[in-house]
Amino acid sequence: MRNVLVTGGAGFIGSHLVDRLIGHDDVHITVLDSFEPFYDPREKEANVAAWADLPQVQIIRADLRDMDAVQEAVTHPPDVIVHLAARAGVRPSLEDPVGYQQVNVMGTQNLLELARLWGTPQFVFASSSSVYGTDPNVPWREDHAVLRPVSPYASTKVSGELLGHVYSHLYAIRFVALRFFTVYGPRQRPDLAIRKFAERMRDGTAIPVFGDGSTRRDYTFVSDTVDGILAAMNYDAEPYAVFNLGNDRTVTLTHMIEALERTLGVEAVIDRHGPQPGDVPQTWADLTHARNALGYHPQVPFEEGLERFVRWLDGR
Repeated sequence: MRNVLVTGGAGFIGSHLVDRLIGHDDVHITVLDSFEPFYDPREKEANVAAWADLPQVQIIRADLRDMDAVQEAVTHPPDVIVHLAARAGVRPSLEDPVGYQQVNVMGTQNLLELARLWGTPQFVFASSSSVYGTDPNVPWREDHAVLRPVSPYASTKVSGELLGHVYSHLYAIRFVALRFFTVYGPRQRPDLAIRKFAERMRDGTAIPVFGDGSTRRDYTFVSDTVDGILAAMNYDAEPYAVFNLGNDRTVTLTHMIEALERTLGVEAVIDRHGPQPGDVPQTWADLTHARNALGYHPQVPFEEGLERFVRWLDGR
């Protein structure tokens, strides 16, 4: 039996990962989540409802900032940790940089220390494309020497990667950092653009658009991201590694809105604003390293992913 600890397992990406892991009989899954009301907690409760009576799954409600409570609650010392829990979002981090530092950096520090105490050999860390910041050299490769974060959120992800390098070097914990690129799909958080826009467009409410619509994002469907996480859980080539998990295709904000209009069958009402501090003009993943080392090959085109997302939204 392989013991897997998934932090943030009640959230968007985490719940999809747990669903996939449940399909493996030889895995025990510990889900650790604080159920913090960053958005309606009922959404996370709905995500975990199907697992409540499964002996294969243990659900722990705890905050990573309380290391003693986490250590006491985890009854199956993990063979692999997938650390997805974090205060999320670039824009909210501008309002609470100290809180983001405490949760994302101190929480990661605590979990790495627990990994050392448990003897956990594999640690998979959810980093972010935001660590590249305003780097103009696209597509972004993991070996770009200079990271240019421009938000508190992005800086916490850089810090997490560096902490992982320390623990990998000192304590022989294999640390795999995955830089996620704008993940979307069913169960997406309500504050993220695709869901927020879709819900407002469907209701006939104006959508806030920052800038002229030329910003570009490498949208990645959640099932492709989960494929990458599963591969990283079994990665064994290097003690420390960093991988981009994107879709290797950029989509402008204007095109995203137009694609949503076609999928929803409605016309967007746009409330235009100036550029938002902390936003970056583009994200674009070079996937060469992830393809070669993880066998990562995203399968879901953007328009198909939007259709799947809208079907889920319509069924809520």
